[in-house]
Amino acid sequence: MKLDREDLNRLIEKISTSDIQEFSLEGEDFKLEIKRNLFDQSQPTNNLISNNSFDRQTTVNQKSLNDSVSIVNEPEAPQVAPPGRSDLTDITSPMVGTFYRAAAPEEDPFVEVGNIVKVGQTICILEAMKLMNEIESEFNAEIVEILVENGTPVEFGQVLMRVKQS
Repeated sequence: MKLDREDLNRLIEKISTSDIQEFSLEGEDFKLEIKRNLFDQSQPTNNLISNNSFDRQTTVNQKSLNDSVSIVNEPEAPQVAPPGRSDLTDITSPMVGTFYRAAAPEEDPFVEVGNIVKVGQTICILEAMKLMNEIESEFNAEIVEILVENGTPVEFGQVLMRVKQS
């Protein structure tokens, strides 16, 4: 059984809108486990996503996490952004989700090309399993490129923006 990113996103969406508390699916080249509503929402928690294709683990802090997803896949070629200048730093997606440039459709984007951002300033939102995760700048920088269109699904590690650190 093969499970591509689109299938995974559809499956997570279906499960997130159902009463299912725990779900497990295993194929030849992957194992998927979803456990819901296991955490007290008043306590900050960590969501750990492990991806063998990069042999690294990334911890994503979320203010109110009530769902935990653990995904293990066989190695596959990572999506590569167009080559950039060597003086720019890539800002990558810490999770699979939907990229939003603003808090709401009628509001102004968090950042535009040419804006200067400070450490801790919100630069975009990633929606994952109906949770809105604000992505903050890790350094003072100028936004040079925004590589993802508003409302577009993104993958873990995908380059979202390129910045020039100041």
